[in-house]
Amino acid sequence: MGPGPISAYPSVLRAMSAPLVGQYDPYMTAVMNETQELYRSVWATRNEATLLIDGTSRAGIEAAIVSLVRPGDRVLVPIFGRFGHLLAEIAERAHAAVHTIETDWGQVFPVSAIEEAILRVKPALLAIVQGDTSTTMNQPLDEIGALCAKYGVLFYTDATASLGGNAFEADAWGVDAATAGLQKCLGGPSGSSPITLSDRAVKLVRSRSRIEAGIREPGDKNSAHFVRSNYFDLGMILEYWGPRRLNHHTEATSMLYAARECARVIALEGRDAVIERHRIAGAAMLAGVRGLGLRVFGDMAHKMSNVVAVEIPDGVPGDAARAAMLNDFGIEIGTSFGPLHGRVWRIGTMGFNARLDTVLTTLVALESVLRRFGASVPVGGGADAAADEFRRA
Repeated sequence: MGPGPISAYPSVLRAMSAPLVGQYDPYMTAVMNETQELYRSVWATRNEATLLIDGTSRAGIEAAIVSLVRPGDRVLVPIFGRFGHLLAEIAERAHAAVHTIETDWGQVFPVSAIEEAILRVKPALLAIVQGDTSTTMNQPLDEIGALCAKYGVLFYTDATASLGGNAFEADAWGVDAATAGLQKCLGGPSGSSPITLSDRAVKLVRSRSRIEAGIREPGDKNSAHFVRSNYFDLGMILEYWGPRRLNHHTEATSMLYAARECARVIALEGRDAVIERHRIAGAAMLAGVRGLGLRVFGDMAHKMSNVVAVEIPDGVPGDAARAAMLNDFGIEIGTSFGPLHGRVWRIGTMGFNARLDTVLTTLVALESVLRRFGASVPVGGGADAAADEFRRA
């Protein structure tokens, strides 16, 4: 019950046990095609370039940034938590001229602040996290795409922590590139990163492709123009997933099965229904920790549905309490990073764990552990408040 990775859907684990096949087996390519179509629904897009990057969510982030950013490009990164710093670091490694703006942890950016920064920096790419689990905040994206289009800026977002449990509308919001991971609201294991690219992003990616230029060896032309990574070169990966099926790497078969099943679970339940289930479970957990008399960190108007940051009560040893939750109840909750380290616990309600019994069990266990460490909490206050929230839903 932490901020991720979380317990996978049982059907995802079963899917991973299916027999392996070769990467050009007709069944394999059929599964790839089906997976692409399923993730178009998850992302709410018609983008043909919707596929998977083999690797954890950070692999998707790196593939997007190194493929979209030319050396010397200006990249603007608004930072409101740990993972904004990650985007900035990866862009720096891609030899971009990185410009950042920051706001206090627990807050998000008003669109006016982003517009002011775009006018000042004049970036080629805006890279921003949607949901940052380090702070639990969910940055509104619905106006940013139009802003980027107005000023000719490419718009990339990392939706690792938010996709599947919070609203995401790739086409309606004008997102040019977005990446995620399976291990949060999508309810799978880490190891595969869904990605979607607009036509505008694909055009830029292809302009940097050695394949399109007919160049096979380093030194044929100015190598700085091309993507510096082979594994994360989206131009090559697009051809691997496209009708030409050009060899790039050996597909991670079991992870493909897992990713397909994650998206299939959402399709069967209904994308909007899954997002609503996360909203209800998150609201119940929020009500529950407040029912225990605990304070919650951050701007509640912009909190992600799927994780809550709970301030550790005075006198309670945060790490020892977390260890007791895990050792005595088999429930893992998260610590935090940076300025929040030692100040908050992060409790997740996502994927398979976004349901009544897990929320109530976690709150009962948390109440017991808090009492053990001397905290005065209302008897049954957490579970009762959460159950009331579920009943209202």
